[in-house]
Amino acid sequence: MPLIPTTRRQFLYRSAAAGTLAMAGDSLLLEPNHPHIVRQDFWLPRWPERMNGFTIALLSDFHYDPYFSIYPLHAAIPLVNGLRPDLIVLTGDFVSVPLVEDDAKGAFAAEPCARVLRQMTAAHGLWAVMGNHDAETGPEHVARALQAENIHVLANQSVAIERDGTRVWLAGINDVLSGTADLANTLHGVPTGEAVILLAHEPDFADEASRFPIDLQLSGHSHGGQVRIPLLPPLYLPAMAKKYILGTYHVGRLTLYTNAGLGTVGVPVRLNCPPEITLLTLRSSAGRYAG
Repeated sequence: MPLIPTTRRQFLYRSAAAGTLAMAGDSLLLEPNHPHIVRQDFWLPRWPERMNGFTIALLSDFHYDPYFSIYPLHAAIPLVNGLRPDLIVLTGDFVSVPLVEDDAKGAFAAEPCARVLRQMTAAHGLWAVMGNHDAETGPEHVARALQAENIHVLANQSVAIERDGTRVWLAGINDVLSGTADLANTLHGVPTGEAVILLAHEPDFADEASRFPIDLQLSGHSHGGQVRIPLLPPLYLPAMAKKYILGTYHVGRLTLYTNAGLGTVGVPVRLNCPPEITLLTLRSSAGRYAG
């Protein structure tokens, strides 16, 4: 049977179609399920030198479900434990607001999510704050589920993290979009001059946080854009995540890091924005450039 010649235009159309299918398959089947480890070193002026090299694993936006987001979450557990972080922080959205059911039903996913997360270990424990999906479905229910698995929840609170005879402070606020975040109350009792790490689900809160004596803010919420088409801005960004979308920013004296999240919301697709585990290593900037 003779071969039917392919014109250049047909070849280009077929190549484009094949590329589109391959990209769609990757964004649906591969990229959402394979977390990447992103390593970041930060030098902070108030960080105590005796805690140089302190490591924090940052994870966010789990949006637990038994069909899609469960896979990157399970994949993340051995990766995080292999990093042997000193501290693990979880910056919200453990569950999702249901698309069609009553919002409160979304909180029921908190228990299975917490049972997976408890498999991670760190010398200074696991600490969490609520996200907007948690706040809209039932923050008390989500917090109880986490605390039952020994995951500490900070609700406008600060705690001291101590090592080698010195300490820093870990602060966590309620979800900003819920209208219940109270940073002044959160920092009440934190001594002047001691380093503070703030957990805040929404990254754009950094504009407000920069007015306070905070060294580092850790956030999620944006999903890094989730779908990032080259040369175009992210297709969708939620409120309070339109400015500081992904990665490191400096807002006044405040350093901010926005994590791309593990799960997905809406369509279970990621493109050019894989799920992320961030390993942060913190050091004192005092004397960094000396000599």
